[in-house]
Amino acid sequence: MGNYLKTIILSCALVLISSNLFAQLEPVQWTFEVEKVSDKEYDIIFKADIDRGWSVYSQFLESQQGPIPTSFEFETDAKIELVGKTKESGNKKETFDKTFGIKLVKFSNKARFTQRVKVDSIAKEVNGSLTYMTCDAESCLPPENVKFSIALKN
Repeated sequence: MGNYLKTIILSCALVLISSNLFAQLEPVQWTFEVEKVSDKEYDIIFKADIDRGWSVYSQFLESQQGPIPTSFEFETDAKIELVGKTKESGNKKETFDKTFGIKLVKFSNKARFTQRVKVDSIAKEVNGSLTYMTCDAESCLPPENVKFSIALKN
C-alpha cells in the first residue's frame, strides 16, 4: 500500500473517531415545563442542566465575533402570541473569554429561560426550537438545534 493510500485511510479513520466522540458528548441536557399564569397566559420554561466545566451562552451577546447566542423560535399563529422577550436566569456570569477574546455572558451548571405566551382557548401546545452553543475551557461543540412541543395545562 502506498503512502498516499495510507494517509487517506488514516485521515478517514480520524474523522470517524472524532465524529463519534462529538456525537457521544452531550454536556447540556434540556427539559421543558409550563406554568399556567392565567386563563390565557402561560410561562414556557426551558431548563439547561450543564455539565461541570461547560457553558451555555446568553441570548444577549455584545458581539457577533464570538459564540452563537442561545435563541428561541416559536411557531406562532393566531392561537399563540409571545408576551415580551424570553427572560433568562441561573448561574450567569459575565467574563472575558480567552477562547474568543471578548467579554461574554454565559451560564454554568444551570440556566433557565422563560417565555410568557398568550393563547387562544383552542391552543393545546406550544411548538418551536431552540439553538445553543456550548464550550469548555479548551473547545466548543457545534451549535445544536433542539425542537420542542410543550403541552399546555388546563
